[in-house]
Amino acid sequence: MANLRPGEAISREAALRLIRCSDEDLPALLAAARAAKERFKPGVITYSRKVFLPLTNLCRDYCGYCTFRRDPGDAGAHTMTPEEVLEVARAGEKLGCTEALFSLGDKPELIFPEMRETLRRLGYKSTLHYLEAMCELVLRETNLLPHPNPGLLSAEWIERLAAVSPSMGLMLETTNTALLAPRAAHDNAPDKVPAKRLRTIEDAGKQNVPFTTGLLIGIGESAEDRVETLVAIRELHERYGHIQEVIVQNFRVKPAIPMAHWPEPSRGEMLRAVAVARLLLPKMNIQAPPNLSAPYYEELVDAGINDWGGVSPLTPDYINPEKPWPHLEQLRLRTEAKGQVLRQRLPVYPEFVQAVEARGVLLAERLRAAADDGGMARAA
Repeated sequence: MANLRPGEAISREAALRLIRCSDEDLPALLAAARAAKERFKPGVITYSRKVFLPLTNLCRDYCGYCTFRRDPGDAGAHTMTPEEVLEVARAGEKLGCTEALFSLGDKPELIFPEMRETLRRLGYKSTLHYLEAMCELVLRETNLLPHPNPGLLSAEWIERLAAVSPSMGLMLETTNTALLAPRAAHDNAPDKVPAKRLRTIEDAGKQNVPFTTGLLIGIGESAEDRVETLVAIRELHERYGHIQEVIVQNFRVKPAIPMAHWPEPSRGEMLRAVAVARLLLPKMNIQAPPNLSAPYYEELVDAGINDWGGVSPLTPDYINPEKPWPHLEQLRLRTEAKGQVLRQRLPVYPEFVQAVEARGVLLAERLRAAADDGGMARAA
């Protein structure tokens, strides 16, 4: 700990030591991370007020921890219609939301004829064509800014979606290929191959698209794997400068998943992962979802986060439906109790707004209307 230099990123070797620090050394690790956050963005924790749009929960991947995905015919299997998308987006607009978060299964039409029929009926060739149209619909008909999380993307699709959304995301999750083995978390999940996900993130960087990514902890990876995942993210950002946000997300057990009896990561593991992320990435936005660390989520501030992620006053967290968002007033009070001011941002971070404004006329118009002079969400 004595070798930490203020404002400088720690080495991979230091991170490997620190992520295994003792309970006695944990307070010093947290203090270093909190100090690094204060040098980066002092006194402020941000969040994005969003609506969650589960465009389709059909998915060709079968991840061991996922309760979101469905097969056709399963209870709750659904693909939203354009009318449903607009209804939710307009309701969110009335509540001061600025982000339309599109979450969806990865290319379900490749294995499900029912999805191909749904798309044919809607008038689209693929799920990505439908997503593109719905992003444009929200952009044209509301003041919300789309943020799609569609899974793996080609360079062409990154370019197409970037024309109708200021930012997009794909969780790297882990660089550990052992999780693709039988009975591991990513068994029977062809889109979770780390090299494929790294390629999508890199292709976004080549096009200067603001990109959200991150790691998922507690799915069978080691503490060392967490460091390697963060280092891979750092290397891509050093090359392209496009990663607007790194999420540190903890696995939570759910009753109906293959990993229902899997141990959840401990509070200490989560705090260590966040703190090491901050020290490895001292000048990058670090986010951890408050609902997945409730009721003690304010401790994440001590570990160096500067953002709570998307929080919705309207829609549930469809990925973790058993973990409701904190009420925004409660989030504000807990943030202030840690000596920070809670501020609403847009789905694209302020430091990336100017580059996005040059991308397209409609997108630029919507972004200028939504952003204040500092690139944050304009006060209602």
